[in-house]
Formats: sequence, structure tokens, C-alpha cells
Amino acid sequence: MPARTVAVASRSGLHARPASLFTQAAADSGLDVTIAHGEGEPVDAASILLVMSLGVPHGDEVTLAAEGEDADRILDELVTLLATDLDEEH
Repeated sequence: MPARTVAVASRSGLHARPASLFTQAAADSGLDVTIAHGEGEPVDAASILLVMSLGVPHGDEVTLAAEGEDADRILDELVTLLATDLDEEH
């Protein structure tokens, strides 16, 4: 299963608006995408409650994994999203 690791760039971490944008993109991908914080268990990246429960602060790394057609492309897009300060993008 393809995977990527990325540092969360948003000042508020993966919370509120950044989490909402990320989970919506993961859901829209049509793939089963997971996200894990550090050595923690992966959770469904399309679930805002599960993603916010990870408590990922600014600068911490997360690991994304996806399975299915175009998984590499989808992961690259999600990594780009997380590597952007989504708090600044209004």
C-alpha cells in the first residue's frame, strides 16, 4: 500500500478548518485513505472526528496511506494540502 509522510504546515495543526479541508479531500478521492500521527494507529482520513482526535499540532509528521487506483496521485495531492498553511488560505 503506497504511503507518504508529511509535516503539518497549518499554524493550528490538523484542527478545525485544515482538518475539514483535508477530510473532505480524502473523502472526495473515493479511496480508502488512512492517517496516522507518529507511531499511533491509523484512522480513516475521511472522518473529521477521527482526524481531529489525533491532536496533530503544527510541525508534527503524519503518515498517509491509500489503496486503490491512482493511490500515488491521491496521496501526492493530500501531502501537498497538508504541507500548505491552510490557516492562511481564506
